[in-house]
Amino acid sequence: MATLKRKSRRAPARAAATAAGGHGLEGVRARIDAVDEQIHTLINERARLAQQVGISKARDGHTVDFYRPEREAQVLRAARARNAGPLRDAEVLRLFREIMSACLAQQEPLKVAFLGPEGTFTQTAVLSHFGHSVRALPLAAIDEVFHEVEAANADFGVVPIENSTEGTVNHTLDRFLTSPLKICGEVELRVRHHLMGNMSRLGKIERVCSHPQALAQCREWLEEHLPGIEQVPVSSNAEGARRARDEKGSAAIAGETAAEIYGLKVLAAEIEDSTDNTTRFLVLGRKLFAPSGEDRTTLLVSVGHTDAPGALYRLLEPLARHRVSLTRIESRPSRRRKWDYVFFMDLEGHADEPHVARALAALRKRASLFRVLGSYPRAVQ
Repeated sequence: MATLKRKSRRAPARAAATAAGGHGLEGVRARIDAVDEQIHTLINERARLAQQVGISKARDGHTVDFYRPEREAQVLRAARARNAGPLRDAEVLRLFREIMSACLAQQEPLKVAFLGPEGTFTQTAVLSHFGHSVRALPLAAIDEVFHEVEAANADFGVVPIENSTEGTVNHTLDRFLTSPLKICGEVELRVRHHLMGNMSRLGKIERVCSHPQALAQCREWLEEHLPGIEQVPVSSNAEGARRARDEKGSAAIAGETAAEIYGLKVLAAEIEDSTDNTTRFLVLGRKLFAPSGEDRTTLLVSVGHTDAPGALYRLLEPLARHRVSLTRIESRPSRRRKWDYVFFMDLEGHADEPHVARALAALRKRASLFRVLGSYPRAVQ
């Protein structure tokens, strides 16, 4: 009897708690609806202000260049700085990128050329940097991306420049020897490679198709789990995914987007050998932009005779003297004569900052070739 009485007392208590909880939940949902309404109102207000910016530029007779990479970088850094959670910084940055992308597209969607086809990591870099309200134009080669931006058929272009494990994409560097384009921004993308195909298990795989860099970045995993399986280099990871869709026995290494586009099953996720495998992409444009506060400058320089004693020291000494940090240097054949080389340098800071400007002025006097390829915001992430 005692047990029954205890149960009878608890039942009303549980019912009351359930009722209170249900009422509380409805109250929270009502507050969410109210917050959603406020967010919607504020986003529309932001869009109207963005329209006014565009109208003001047009009336002033300025070039109607509504996209300002330095301004967007400042907005994103401010959003990251004031983020107190519970959303992660990456989620907050993604939300603000999409809001800015949608507001900008009111004037006219940006046309952004990229190394395609659809489903490549370069497309992911485009959407990560510009948001989903742009017109992304997939092209077959890095040369074509440069050509489309040079001809003003695209507003900007995105091309890979280096990978943290496999090094530099030399073809991108070499195009700067003859192109007038400027670097307007950079994107750092954490690369996660997945093995995908139409088969049900790894034992059904006869060949793996992917870009040579992706195959190299997954070398150890392939040797351990698919020893002896043919590795087929193709023009892009997306092309590998297409072959995996169309060819019996073919699997591919690509990103998650490619699996979605080509309707493939992910057979093994995140098979890259390095856990911090990251690719850096450059945003190409036709002009230089003002400082954002946290910038990088890329130079193309050379001396008359690179084999002369101290030739490289003569180029680097002004940077050290003016306390400018050199973060990367690459040498490439100049194509002017045999055994003649040029240097690509990445520096911390913007070319308009006083100490950087002084260093560049001194370096220019010592160089037989000197070009500022770009001063642009460092990747915000």
